[in-house]
Amino acid sequence: MKELVDIALVDANKFDNGNRIAGTRIRKTMQNVKKAAQRIREVVQQEAKKKPKP
Repeated sequence: MKELVDIALVDANKFDNGNRIAGTRIRKTMQNVKKAAQRIREVVQQEAKKKPKP
């Protein structure tokens, strides 16, 4: 996920310098970050349910 954010930061710099197409790439990359974060949340939730409560 960190790699995706790093890619988005590179494109953000390009967008700031006037490259409009980089904005599209940022949105696409951030959508992928969102999907990855959701998958991580699901795994963490499943693992939390397996552990006994204190």
